[in-house]
Amino acid sequence: MPFMPPTDSMFLLVESREHPMHVGGLQLFVPPEGSGPEFVREMLDAFRHPGEISPLFRKRPAEPVGSLGNTWWRTDETIDHEYHVRHSAVPQPGRIRELLQLTSRWHGSLLDRHRPMWEAHVIEGLADGRIAVYTKIHHSMLDGVAALRLMQRTLSDDPDARDCLPPWAQPRSGGGVPRGLDPMALLRSGAGAAGELAGLLPASLRIGSQIVRDGDVTLPRAPKTMLNGPVGGARRFAAQSWETDRIQGVAKSSATTMNDVVLAMVSGALRDYLLEQGALPDEPMTAMVPVSLSLRADATTGGDGDGGGGNAVGAIVVNLATHREHGATRLEEIAYSSRQAKKIMADLTPTQILAFSALQMLPLALAPIPGFVKYTHPPFNVIVSNVPGPRGPMYFNGARLDGLYPVSIVLDGQALNITLTSRDKHLDFGITGCRRSVPHLQRLLIHLESALAELERSWG
Repeated sequence: MPFMPPTDSMFLLVESREHPMHVGGLQLFVPPEGSGPEFVREMLDAFRHPGEISPLFRKRPAEPVGSLGNTWWRTDETIDHEYHVRHSAVPQPGRIRELLQLTSRWHGSLLDRHRPMWEAHVIEGLADGRIAVYTKIHHSMLDGVAALRLMQRTLSDDPDARDCLPPWAQPRSGGGVPRGLDPMALLRSGAGAAGELAGLLPASLRIGSQIVRDGDVTLPRAPKTMLNGPVGGARRFAAQSWETDRIQGVAKSSATTMNDVVLAMVSGALRDYLLEQGALPDEPMTAMVPVSLSLRADATTGGDGDGGGGNAVGAIVVNLATHREHGATRLEEIAYSSRQAKKIMADLTPTQILAFSALQMLPLALAPIPGFVKYTHPPFNVIVSNVPGPRGPMYFNGARLDGLYPVSIVLDGQALNITLTSRDKHLDFGITGCRRSVPHLQRLLIHLESALAELERSWG
């Protein structure tokens, strides 16, 4: 039985009924032209009979799952394909609304630790003829960015290709799953990381001096809102796509980045939503935004929306300016806040950025302590993450990908998560929330559109 790294074990240890620790995704596919009802069965067969299963998707916690299973992996030689790959249908009238209700229900249920911790649902019955696929995998096995990239590698840019394999299949080339660590490489990188961390103290002093001098850097202390209390186990999920050209147009006219415009959309949506709930704080709300270390010039993963690579391993806190009435003013303040946060990290190494980001997010680790969330201010109000996806049309055995919506994790003190993915001239937003703490979550979609329309009028 292989030893489980502490970073994997952590997600098993903190999981509870109120805190499911899996990430998911909802994909929509348009069947090939001329295909009939049998295409769903063909897709299901491809999912259930992929040949050899990747070792990653054979792993499960060792027994007993509540103790030894938190430290060791066990490999299952036999996979129950009908358990892991399920065939479902949306209730009539088969709208996206019914699909999102199903996704919400599935995402709120825990994965079985006595089996490899992943599921896939092939879903038919949508009135528009599209096919949906909802997948989820435990965070101890794979993080959200890696899961998305693994899924992308199963697709083809050739609409006539009929040899695509699902993510859990053993790749024909031997790639496509996370590689093991080279012990010597780990030692070498560890020595280098120790040297970089030794420089963190003087770097922190320099950052502190800059914060005091400039006086306008957004710090990890946000006002309390209804989005920052304890969470229950049930989830709500909402999703929608926006054309990249619309967001790029605002960014170009306002001399900002696409990521700034996305944050301005989120700011306007949160402002209108909380005004409806009578719960908008007087102080400006803030967002935690993951940072790609390969594209550090940009405030969110994926740079300026061009689909660049890089894992989001750092984080910045951005002022959302929700106290401002006009969208144009909010966008200006958001762009300035992002630039100031990037300036602080400009001279740090990737390892130092990771350590500095961990300090900013330390309150999240303390959230399980009884009373901590209730009596302290949150470090930020919402997580907004942007993950680069495919630049052009992609297909699974002829079915065109028509939606790629991340379904993420919420935590005590962070009842709302907004993650988006770029896809073939679109940005696909996936909004995950605690069902109890974020009522009528789907209204955020309406407010996101209203916020973008306001920005277009201001910068048209």
